[in-house]
Amino acid sequence: MPDFLLEVGVEELPADFVDTAIEQWQERIPKKLEEQFLNSEEIALYGTPRRLAILIKGLPTKQGDREEEIKGPPATAAFKDGKPTKAAEGFANKQGVDVKDLFVKPTDKGDFVFVQKKIPGRTTAEILQELAPQWITSLEGRRFMRWGDGDLRFPRPIRWLVALLDKEILPIELTNGSTVIKSDRVSQGHRILHPEPVTILQASDYPKCLRSAYVEVDPAVRRSKIQQQVETAAQQIGGKAYIPSDLLNEVTNLVEYPTAVVGKFDAEFLNLPAEVISTVMVAHQRYFPVASNNPNNSLLPNFITISNGDPAKSEIIAAGNERVIRARLADAQFFYQADCDEPLESYLPELANVTFQDELGTMRDKVDRIIEIAQQIAEQLDLTPQQRSEIESTATLCKADLVTQMVYEFPELQGIMGQKYALVSGESESVAQGIFEHYLPRTAEDRMPESLTGQVVGIADRLDTLVSIFGLGMLPTGSSDPFALRRAANAAINIIWHAQLPLDLAQLLEQGAADFVTAHPDKKSPLAPLQAFFIQRIHTLLEDDLKIDYDLVNAVLGEDDPEYTERALRDLLDVRDRAQFLQSIRQNGLLDAIYETVNRSARLAVKGDLDKQQLDPAAVVRPELFEKPSEQAFYDALVQLVPQTKAAQADRNYQLLVDALAKIAPTVSNFFDGPESVLVMDENPEIRQNRLNLLGLLRNHARVLADFGAIVKS
Repeated sequence: MPDFLLEVGVEELPADFVDTAIEQWQERIPKKLEEQFLNSEEIALYGTPRRLAILIKGLPTKQGDREEEIKGPPATAAFKDGKPTKAAEGFANKQGVDVKDLFVKPTDKGDFVFVQKKIPGRTTAEILQELAPQWITSLEGRRFMRWGDGDLRFPRPIRWLVALLDKEILPIELTNGSTVIKSDRVSQGHRILHPEPVTILQASDYPKCLRSAYVEVDPAVRRSKIQQQVETAAQQIGGKAYIPSDLLNEVTNLVEYPTAVVGKFDAEFLNLPAEVISTVMVAHQRYFPVASNNPNNSLLPNFITISNGDPAKSEIIAAGNERVIRARLADAQFFYQADCDEPLESYLPELANVTFQDELGTMRDKVDRIIEIAQQIAEQLDLTPQQRSEIESTATLCKADLVTQMVYEFPELQGIMGQKYALVSGESESVAQGIFEHYLPRTAEDRMPESLTGQVVGIADRLDTLVSIFGLGMLPTGSSDPFALRRAANAAINIIWHAQLPLDLAQLLEQGAADFVTAHPDKKSPLAPLQAFFIQRIHTLLEDDLKIDYDLVNAVLGEDDPEYTERALRDLLDVRDRAQFLQSIRQNGLLDAIYETVNRSARLAVKGDLDKQQLDPAAVVRPELFEKPSEQAFYDALVQLVPQTKAAQADRNYQLLVDALAKIAPTVSNFFDGPESVLVMDENPEIRQNRLNLLGLLRNHARVLADFGAIVKS
């Protein structure tokens, strides 16, 4: 059972490509081996800045022999009067068999000629020689390059190949113009700590050989070592390290032999906001900040960097990094002091010099639109004058920090600096918090805004972007979403759900679309595509984030049902609550108890023409046309159902409705199948319509909860 090693040696790769390449190989290589009928005991994938590697353990020496049934021409073309035609002979020759070995077999498309062919297994070495170059050249990613005089594309130039099948070199070549890179057993160690070549005698020795040359090829091991070293180094200076997972992943793929190095900076820089210091360290220098162990977790004047150099020279490495961080923090201190010299409001005129989008004007224009939408939201929420004033101030100032020196230099600090500068300028805590929080959530994993100012202005900002970009016809397509419109819509919905805001989103979209057309009379209204887009986003969030079964999501949103679409957009809290309630009664069995009754009634009710909004039996049913006691019982039950349904609607307490539907189920069952059952589709049109109205009323009451026709029976 041989092992196979493939190592691709390169110039230093972009950090993000190491993970990307490993993920692609994890998905593709097992499938490719399976397609070739090759099983393995284990597939290990490795990556460092200078190499990508695959170690496949426990491969067979060759494929097993197998038999395949190969389809040929139609029987009518292969045989005429019982004799083989040229078509049959040609097929037999192509497959290397005698015509007498052909047989006829029926298929969905008629009778066809087949042959049972024994295919001898190929050697594993032969197959790997074909697959390995494909594994390399099929990798995808950004910023690929060409080098030399060839057309081979890769993120960085490929310098060497190692390909071993156990102890033997497997000949593999990559041609790049006039250069041919041939496989060997010679790899390269750490650039500084082991500049000599590394000879690998057999495939299984690969991780051990590279470790002896100061290269840890396993990213998981490197990541763990870095985390341990950073935590230990922080403890040794009396603090605790801040280790963002994104930074840890990036640093892991920047080094081959990690060494944590502690550096320091002047304590005077601690007067800067902690977020500024952390951003300089994390985003720009890839350092790990260190916080004190006191309750407020204030920063220490230290940092931890991960070196890929000689551990014996850590002091020199620390000194070099200290010079860099000192210069960066000095710049930040200058920007901060200069920005604080003016109130935040004074920066507003400069927003007129910043373009939001060519056809949509400047950031100042966008701020004006945000203020307008925020006021509409405040009106819907019936907020107090004080709340409205704070929301207007937040909306007015929410983008002002974009033109400050600090945010110009460190864009990651937008919103954060707005909050700081607002407090320095004498704005209230609510306004300052709202300026920061209106950007939340920035990612799917980010926290939600907690202040009303942040919630309202955040929704207004996103709605302006969505309406404006949709108005220009720049809708997301496939994976292309340059304005992050899906994220914006998801955020708006999630804020409404999180904050329990009773907002009429449909009205906001209608007003926004109308305002857009007024400002751009040459453009079409974006309302219809916006409504469809939000419905699709609600569907995705309910199914993927809240884990609601797909059919229950369809049931609350309706399938091409304008009434349900309108209802969902008018009340986002209600559509979420109904979906979650349906999921709960499916799990406790109550849904099954009412499903058959409601669904059977709904299927027949479509043969009538009863308005789906009608709930009152007295308005549409004529008791004098009843022929059986079951009809009167059905009618009486519907009369009793009306107050239950209205109470469920008013309080969004759908348990009341489900309990009432469960109670009426035996009565409806008797109407259909009991000793007093009736024929719904009676020959008398008045009686038929009367009975269809009874069923339509039951359907309408159930529709207050969901479209039961969309629910799949458990």
